[in-house]
Amino acid sequence: MLHQTSTRLLNGFFHHQHHFSFTKPISRFPFSLPKVLSMATSHSNQHNFTNRLASEQSPYLLQHAHNPVDWYPWGDEAFAEARRRDAPIFLSIGYSTCHWCHVMEVESFEDERIAKLLNDGFVSIKVDREERPDVDKVYMTYVQALYGGGGWPLTVFLSPDLKPLMGGTYFPPDDKYGRPGFKTILRLELLHIKVKEAWESKRDMLVKSGTFAIEQLSEALSTSSDSGKLPDGVSDEALRLCSEQLSENYDSEFGGFGSAPKFPRPVEINLMFYNSKKLEDTGKLDRSKESQKMVFFTLQCMAKGGVHDHVGGGFHRYSVDECWHVPHFEKMLYDQGQLANVYLDAFSITKDTFYSSISRDILDYLRRDMIGPEGQIFSAEDADSAETEGATLKKEGSFYIWTSEEVEDLLGEHAALFEEHYYIKQMGNCDLSEMSDPHHEFKGKNVLIERKDPSEIASKYGAQSHIWMIRYKVIVSWNGLAISSFARASKILKGEAEGIKFNFPVVGTEPKEYLRIADKAASFIRNQLYIAETRRLQHSFRNTPSKAPGFLDDYAFLISGLLDLYEFGGGINWLLWAIELQETQDSLFLDRDGGGYFNNTGEDSSVLLRVKEDHDGAEPSGNSVSAINLIRLASMVSGSKADYYKRNAEHLLAVFEKRLKDMAMAVPLMCCATDMLRLPSRKQVVVVGERTSEEFENMLAAAHTLYDPNRTVIHIDPNSKEDMEFWEVNNSNIALMAKNNCAVGKVVALVCQNFTCSAPVTDHSSLEALLSQKFPS
Repeated sequence: MLHQTSTRLLNGFFHHQHHFSFTKPISRFPFSLPKVLSMATSHSNQHNFTNRLASEQSPYLLQHAHNPVDWYPWGDEAFAEARRRDAPIFLSIGYSTCHWCHVMEVESFEDERIAKLLNDGFVSIKVDREERPDVDKVYMTYVQALYGGGGWPLTVFLSPDLKPLMGGTYFPPDDKYGRPGFKTILRLELLHIKVKEAWESKRDMLVKSGTFAIEQLSEALSTSSDSGKLPDGVSDEALRLCSEQLSENYDSEFGGFGSAPKFPRPVEINLMFYNSKKLEDTGKLDRSKESQKMVFFTLQCMAKGGVHDHVGGGFHRYSVDECWHVPHFEKMLYDQGQLANVYLDAFSITKDTFYSSISRDILDYLRRDMIGPEGQIFSAEDADSAETEGATLKKEGSFYIWTSEEVEDLLGEHAALFEEHYYIKQMGNCDLSEMSDPHHEFKGKNVLIERKDPSEIASKYGAQSHIWMIRYKVIVSWNGLAISSFARASKILKGEAEGIKFNFPVVGTEPKEYLRIADKAASFIRNQLYIAETRRLQHSFRNTPSKAPGFLDDYAFLISGLLDLYEFGGGINWLLWAIELQETQDSLFLDRDGGGYFNNTGEDSSVLLRVKEDHDGAEPSGNSVSAINLIRLASMVSGSKADYYKRNAEHLLAVFEKRLKDMAMAVPLMCCATDMLRLPSRKQVVVVGERTSEEFENMLAAAHTLYDPNRTVIHIDPNSKEDMEFWEVNNSNIALMAKNNCAVGKVVALVCQNFTCSAPVTDHSSLEALLSQKFPS
C-alpha cells in the first residue's frame, strides 16, 4: 500500500489509455506473515512491567500485557480476588484495532500514577470484545440504557458479583473534551460520588441499583411470543415502513441514510434492493427505480470517498463526516464481506462493471492482505500506524494519509493528474466538512477522495510495498460473512463482459478462484474451530482456538455463508454441515417456548444477560440472519423438517412483532425475512449434471445472473453417491428430478415455483431467458 516512507515503490507504474495500471499486484508485505507475527510478539523482555495478560491469546489483551496496571483477564481468578479484597472491579473492554482504545492505553493505562490508583482500589479486568461479545453485550447494554450512548473503549465499574455500578466509554486522563478525566473518576468527585467512598458507604444502594438494572434489562431483552404466529399484514407494513423511514433519512447530497458519523450499513442496502425488487414485481416501476437510485448513488459516494481505500482496496469502518471523506481508519472483516455482497447485488441489477470492480477491489484486498496460509481470514487492520519506518509511536491513519509533496515525489509528471482527481492540496484536504478534522490532526495531510467524474480524469493507480501490522485473529462469524461474498462472486462475476480491464488493486482474479477461497476458509473453520464430537463451534482462533465458545452470530453467519457456498457451486458437504450446525444452534440458543434465539448458551454464570438481539447495525443481528437461514433451509428440504424450519422462523419473527411495527428501520434485514416468510414458495432452480463440466459452471452462473433474494439454487450430480444419498434422505423430489433428467454429456436445469416446474432447459442462455420471465404468483 502507498505510504510515506523512503522504501516505497512504484513498480510497474505506467499510463495507458486513460487509466493507471500495474503489471502485477504488489504485496504490502516485504516478508512472510509469520515474520510479522514474530515481530509483533518478540519484545516482551524490553518492558518494565508484565501482568497476567501476557499469557493470553487475544491481540488486544497482549497489547496491555506490559501496562503497570495489574490486569486480569475475565475469569474466576479475577472474580475471586475481588471477593477476597471486597473491592469493586474496574472493567475495560475494547479491541485491538480501536483507535480510542489505543489513546486511552497511552494516556491512562501506561501512566504509573493512574495504575497505582487502579491497583490500590480495584481489581482491574481487561476484555476483548471480539473474543467475548457476550460479556461486552451485557455492559454495553447497561451503559447505553443509562447514558443514551456507548462505544469503545467501554469503561464500567462492577461489584464483586459483577453487577454494574456506573460506566462510560473513553475518558481522557484529565478533564477535557467536556468529559470528566479518568483521574477524576478514580479519585475525585463525579456526580458527587467518589467511587471508592461510594463503595464503602453506599454499597447497598449501588448493588441494589445494579441488580435492578440487570433485572430490567434481562426482562426487556428476552422478550417472547406465546402464539408463535406473526399476524397478517405485519410483513407488508414492516417492509413499507422501513423503506419509508430510510428514504426520509436519505442524504441526497452525499448518499447514505443518515448524518455524520456515517457507517456503511449494508443491511440498509439489502432492504432497499429487496423492496425495489418487490415493487418491480408488482408493477410499481417508478417507485422501484426511485428506491434503486438512492442505493446506487450511496454506493457510488462510498466508493469514491475516503472511507474506501483507493490504493489497497477495501473499506474503512466509518467516516467522521457526512461526505464519506475522513474515515476512522480501521478495517473490519465484517464490513468487507457485507459490502462486497451489496456491490455484487448492484452489479446483478445494473450489469455496470463499476459495481463489480468495487466487489473485486474488496475481495482482492482480502485475498492479498487478510488471508492466512490455511485459508483463514483475519478479522481487522488497525486504525493506528507508524508514520515512518521503524517508528514506535503510532498515529491514527498514518498509513493512509498523504502530503502533496509525497505525491509529487512519487509520481513526478503524473502528479498533477493524480492530485486533481483525488482532491490533493498543499494545505491538506480534510476541509470538506467541519466534522472532518475538528482537532486539526490532519493539517497539511490528504485523504484520497474522488470528486470528479471518471470521464473527466484518469482514476486508478498502483500500490507499493510497506510493512504493516495486522492483528491476527480469526472470528467465525465474520469469516461466515466473507465466505458468502467470495462464494457469490464466483458466479455473479461471470456475468462481466469479456475482455474487461481492471485497475489496481483489482487483479482480475478468475471468478472460480473466489469459490476456492471460500471453500478453503470454510475448511479452516471446520478443521480448527469445530469440535466434531460435540458438534460445537469455538468463537475465534489465534495460534490455537480461543477459550470462548461459539455464540449465536458464529452459528448464524457461518450457516448463511455455507448455504451460499453450496448454492454457488460448493459441494453437498457444506449444505450437510449447515444443517448440522442449525441443529446445534437450536439446541444451544433456541427459546423453544418463547421463540427466537439467545445470543449465548447461558452456561457461563459470569455472563449476567441472555439477550435476544434484533438490531441490524453494522453487523446484522443473529436473529435476522437465522430467520432467513431457516426460510432458505425450508426451501431445500421437505416434509417435517421443512415444517420445523418454517415454524421456528415464524415464531422467531413473532417475538419481534412490536419492533417490526414500531421501529422497522432498526431491523431492516428482519423486515426482509418477514416478507420472505410470507411468500407461498421460493423460486427453485434445480441444476442437474456432471459437476466438473464447464457447462455446469455456466448453468450455475446463469441461475444466479439476475438479482432475486427469493431464489434457491439446488445443484445435483446424479453420478455422485454423496449427492444422491443426501437428497433421497432430505428431499426425494430433488433426487427424482436428478434421476429423470440425467443425460450423458448434458446439463439440465428446471425452474420451479408454487409447486410447478418448467420444462427442462439444456443450455445456460435458455435458463437466463426462463428466469427473466414472470412466474404467476
